[in-house]
Amino acid sequence: MKVRSLLLLLLALFALPCLAEPYKTGQKIDAFSAQDAHKKAFTLDPSGTRYLLVSHDMDTGKAANAALDAKGAPFLPSKKAVFMANIHGMPGIGRMFALPKMRKYAHRIILGDDAGLMARFPQQPGKVTVLKISGGKISSIQYWDPSKEAVDGYLK
Repeated sequence: MKVRSLLLLLLALFALPCLAEPYKTGQKIDAFSAQDAHKKAFTLDPSGTRYLLVSHDMDTGKAANAALDAKGAPFLPSKKAVFMANIHGMPGIGRMFALPKMRKYAHRIILGDDAGLMARFPQQPGKVTVLKISGGKISSIQYWDPSKEAVDGYLK
C-alpha cells in the first residue's frame, strides 16, 4: 500500500507541470532555464526580454528559422527577442538530424524540451506564438505565420 501511494504521489508531482494553464495577457511570465542548439545554458530574464517567440511544431519552426536567419544574427538581440523551438517529444533519431541543422542558423535557438514549460505557451496551428513582455508581464499575445508574413510587424 505504501509503495502504491508513493507512486501515485510521484506521478501527480510530475504531471502537475503538464496541467499548467497557458499564459494570458497581463500575467507575469516566469523565468526558465534551457539549453540552446549549441548546448549552451540559457535563462530567460523576463525583465530584460521584450519578445518571446515560440514555435510549437517542426514545419512552423523551419519556416520561422528561415525567416529569422535571413534577418541575420543581430536581429533578435537588437529587438530583445528570444526564439524557442519545441523539441519535446522529438525522438532521438530526429534530434540527430534536426539539431545539427539548427546550429547552422545565424540566430540563437532555445530548445523547449520540457512538457510543462511548453504547455505554458498558448498556440495556434501553423503559427509562432509571439509574447510581448513589459515589466516582466505579458502585454500581448500574437500569432505569426512565418510562411506568409514578415516578422518585423510583430516586434514593434
